[in-house]
Amino acid sequence: MLGAMRRFVGFAAVLAACAACSTEGSGGSAPSTTTPEGLKVEVVATGLSHPWDVGFLPDGRMLVPQRPGRIALVSADGSVTDVEADLGDVEARGEGGLMSLVVHPDFATSHRFTTCFNTSSDVRLVTWELAGAKATRVKDPLLSGLPTASSGRHSGCRMALDRDGNLLIGTGDTARGDVAQDRSSLGGKVLRVDLATGEGVAGNPFGDRIYTYGHRNVQGVAVRQDGMVFTAEHGPSVDDEVNALKAGGNYGWDPSQGGAVSGYDEDVPMTDLTRFPDAVPAVWSSGRPTEAICDAAFLVGEQWGSLNGVLAVTALKGAKVLFFTITQEGGVHSVAIPPELDGAHGRLRGAELGPDGSLYVTTSNGTDDKILRITNP
Repeated sequence: MLGAMRRFVGFAAVLAACAACSTEGSGGSAPSTTTPEGLKVEVVATGLSHPWDVGFLPDGRMLVPQRPGRIALVSADGSVTDVEADLGDVEARGEGGLMSLVVHPDFATSHRFTTCFNTSSDVRLVTWELAGAKATRVKDPLLSGLPTASSGRHSGCRMALDRDGNLLIGTGDTARGDVAQDRSSLGGKVLRVDLATGEGVAGNPFGDRIYTYGHRNVQGVAVRQDGMVFTAEHGPSVDDEVNALKAGGNYGWDPSQGGAVSGYDEDVPMTDLTRFPDAVPAVWSSGRPTEAICDAAFLVGEQWGSLNGVLAVTALKGAKVLFFTITQEGGVHSVAIPPELDGAHGRLRGAELGPDGSLYVTTSNGTDDKILRITNP
């Protein structure tokens, strides 16, 4: 009890100290404060290669897609079994390959999950049915035609389910200047589609699959309990962003400068409010240097104490997890960094709240990558 009280008091002090870097609607610089020590970090599984995501099955096992084109089935004791699946069309190059995975809410009866990956011609979603340790394609593709680049750069591909069970898909602009602002392209967007059919959901702002546009490379999608959606997005040399999504919103990325530049001008603002006065400002931006923020998940449950409701965001280049305290309106009140997750495990990518209420994070170092379980004892 005394330790918990100390952590609560210490964390409150950190939030007060970090209030000066509050970024509600205006952006800000990377935080320098840390939370007090006290989080417990356990290694759940080892021997993986760029695990991109974690999908929990009803029995507590995990499906883990690995970027080179493999799916692991991880048991509660950490044992790893390779899932037998036809992944021959996965093109693993640069940042691309086998990426996000979503377990269907009705998995107990349907045994279905959906993956997102690069092929030689596009980025696409495929739905699978799992029997034992074998997965068979049952909807191939669920959705295709998302743009890809020969380098694999800016492939996006982060998926999450919204509160109504619709599939949200964060996509990348494939490092092409004219993609993010082009509403005829599915790149540089957040899409909202029916999980069963891949078609756009009724009520989407443009009458198709696009929910928001003007994004650079969405790497994290997190849905708060009240339904508000937040994304984590890679900036160029400055200003990674956390965004609160508004249906139909333009998030202001345009490296073509309205067609004035034939290439890819990364010196333009991440959210260009000069060219797009109605663009939605980020609720937080990293300033310089960037952290290469990645996946995002809300911490939910009494076991988190004063951290209940915090948005946890992983960072690749920054090799840390950032904890964002979010206001009810969707602004960022303060940011803190747990020392246990600051540089101790290398590059961090996936983030998922498990059925036990713990935060599960994947490393992305390329050799002997791990799944970490984080709790607040």
